[in-house]
Formats: sequence, structure tokens, C-alpha cells
Amino acid sequence: MNRAMGDRPYELGRPASGKRRLKDLLLEKDNRVCADCGAPDPKWASANIGVFICLKCCGVHRSLGTHISKVLSVTLDEWSDDEIDSMIEVGGNSSANSIYEAFIPEGIKKPGPTASHDERSKYIRSKYELQEFLKPSLRISSISSAKTSLQSSFSRKLMDSFRSSNSHNSEGMVEFIGLLKVKVTKGKNLAVRDMLSSDPYVILNLGQQTVQTTVVKSNLNPVWNEELMLSVPQPFGPLKLRVYDHDLFSADDIMGEAEIDLQPLITSAMAFGDAGMFGNMQIGKWLKSSDNALIDDSTVNIVDGKVKQEVSLKLQNVESGELELELEWMPLEQ
Repeated sequence: MNRAMGDRPYELGRPASGKRRLKDLLLEKDNRVCADCGAPDPKWASANIGVFICLKCCGVHRSLGTHISKVLSVTLDEWSDDEIDSMIEVGGNSSANSIYEAFIPEGIKKPGPTASHDERSKYIRSKYELQEFLKPSLRISSISSAKTSLQSSFSRKLMDSFRSSNSHNSEGMVEFIGLLKVKVTKGKNLAVRDMLSSDPYVILNLGQQTVQTTVVKSNLNPVWNEELMLSVPQPFGPLKLRVYDHDLFSADDIMGEAEIDLQPLITSAMAFGDAGMFGNMQIGKWLKSSDNALIDDSTVNIVDGKVKQEVSLKLQNVESGELELELEWMPLEQ
């Protein structure tokens, strides 16, 4: 699962090797495929946009000009500390795509690894040069004339929103950047752990916090509709969940587990700011992949002035079971 911003070992101290920091970022799951076409094992990157890309998409990025995309080889080129810092600040492909691909219109299809050069070129230019898939207020005007990089404009603006919420960080103290309301909706086809059924409940972990639902007796398709609240620390990691079968006379049996990447939700919410100023709209997306537990792509939406995300998960390390949840991001000022 993709780690969230700040949940990386190289942010705990300043490592000696910049290339090692870049390699660590590349090894994260969402960065193991091209940000633009999904081709595996990308060896190139746009240092100012903050994404890893394959050789074929690299050619299109070069044609955009360095004022839009500065392309470097991960292994062959020399990287400055600023360029490496920029990549790490953006957070990689998942973070960047949750913004740059937030509004892909109906009928527009993201190219695949075998797409033609023309298909790649049209999509990549729409994505970065024309910024057609961005939130309108984040679009950068007069790029070609100003010759300003996306690093100094959009990417920095995105990261500044994180810093502004964490400007009073003190060493040795946990700084919270917001609240996460998790509605555990229901389970489906959960595993049998008693004679014929199970008594399931859900435990959620975020940082050092643990919360849990009530126990539903003898039900493999339980409905909870329970809201649980967690504070979101900075740095934050994934939301971890486990489903257990409650037993009276022995240890509770596990009925599956999963992790939820919070980065698309929090990145999108912070980039938009006050959600109450916008109508109902999609602002981000967590994509289903072989590396996560998603059943379907999970979109981040503004609904009635609130930032919400519905998530359907296939429980891992168990013979069967699905779980449905709804996440809601709540800024501290609320």
C-alpha cells in the first residue's frame, strides 16, 4: 500500500545519500508504475511535477519543455538536492495523480502501456500543459510566457497547504492536522469462525489510536452504521482495520484485515481548502490496484460542503469477506 506523506524512513532524519532517498521513493508501490500510462518499472521522472514515468511517456514530457516538465533519469542523471526534495515533497504518483487527474471527463480514457505515441501525447498535454483535469482554481495561467515551473507553482502550493496546518510542530509532540470520521457501514460474506456463523466487530488503528465497533451477534452480513472518530497526526500513515470474531472463552479470532491509503483524501481536501465554498463535485480518487484491497476505484467527493470518500474493501488474509466504509475529512477548525 502506498505510504502517506511523512510516513517514510528518510523523513525521520537527513540521510547521507540523495539518490538513496530517491530510490526509496521509487520503491513505493504506486511509484512502481508510470504515472501516465501504468507501464511497470519506470526509470524516468519529472522532477518539477513529481511523478515517475516510463521511457515512452518520457519522450512526450520532454516535448512539453522544461518549464512544464523537467525530465531526469532516475539512475543516469545527476539530481540536485532541490530536485530530490521536490519529488519527496509531492509524494510521488498517487499524490500527484489525485490532483492532476481529479476531473477526467467522461469519454477521456487514460492511455495504457501499449498506447500509441499520439494517444500518449494528447493525454499528457491535456493533463499537464492544458491542465484540463485539475480543479480550475489550481490551474496555472500563462505557463509558456512566464516560464515558471509547476514545482514553484502548483506542487509547492499543494505542499504549502500541508505546512500551514502543521506550522506549530514541536519536537517530541504529536501534531494533529485534522479529524477523520469513519462510518463503518456493513460487512458482506464474512468468514465463519464459530460453528455456523461469527460474532464480528471491527477495530481501526491510526497512529497510536485504536477504536472499535460494537459486536454483531451471529451474522456474516452485519450492518453497523457506526461512526468512529480519529485524530490525524502529522506525519500520518494508513488507516489499518481488522475484523474479529468475538469469543467468550478464548481469544478472539481474526476474520480479515485491510489498509486504507488516506493520502488521496487528505491531499485533495487540503488542496481545496474550505469545502463549503464548492458545490457537489469529485476532487480526487484512490485507484484500485493489485497492491491494495479496493474492490472498485474510490472517489473523493465534496458532498453538501463536506469532503467524503466511500470505500469498499476485500478483506485480506482470509477466505472471504468484504467491508464498506465512508470516510469524512474534518479540518481542525471545525
